[in-house]
This record gives sequence, structure tokens and C-alpha cells, in this order.
Amino acid sequence: QVQLMESGGGLVQAGGSLRLSCAASGSIFSISVLAWYRQAPGKQRELVAAIISGGTTNYGDRVTGRFTISRDDAKNTVSLQMNSLKPEDTAVYYCYAGGLIDGTGRRNNYWGQGTQVTVSS
Repeated sequence: QVQLMESGGGLVQAGGSLRLSCAASGSIFSISVLAWYRQAPGKQRELVAAIISGGTTNYGDRVTGRFTISRDDAKNTVSLQMNSLKPEDTAVYYCYAGGLIDGTGRRNNYWGQGTQVTVSS
């Protein structure tokens, strides 16, 4: 059974940095898209950053230039380096694996449980 586990959330002051990591476990053949989404209270979940298997990245407008996404396909992990954090970055951050093909050949999408990031002013 495939699972995604996030780590690295916490409390940080504005201007600080955090690094989030997500590891996919289980029988995994390949993952097309790895991404981070976030959801603040009372708001819709939004894309933070995504990276496809070829390495192409895409960032949300509000984080471009401050956040960097990376992946390690050998370890089935994705990381998000967050710099120059702002109070408006406060949210629950979710790891997403899209087009994951498992050891049986089935293709599905998966979400992690989420990790809280709080940026104080």
C-alpha cells in the first residue's frame, strides 16, 4: 500500500526558512508528478509547487523566487525549500503524488496527511 509521509513543518519567524520533505513508501514503479499544495483556514487548497519526472518545475505566483522544489526518484522523495517566509505562507502543506504507478501496474494519485507551517510576524 502506497503512503506519503510529510515532515519538516513547524513554527518560524517571518523572513526565516523551513524545509519540507515527503517520502512515498510502498511498492512504487514510477511517479509522474510530485507536488506541494497548501490550505489556509477558510481558503481553498492551492498549488505551491510541482515537479514532473523530467525535472520541469512549476510554482504558484505567491512563492516564485522564494521556494524551491526538488525530487529524488531513487528514494521517491520530494522536498520543498522555503525561504523568506511570510505570515501569509501559514497553512497546512500537503504532499501530492500524481500518476503513481505501483508494483502491480495500477496508476493512482495520492495525498499525504499534511504538515502545519506557521510563520509569525
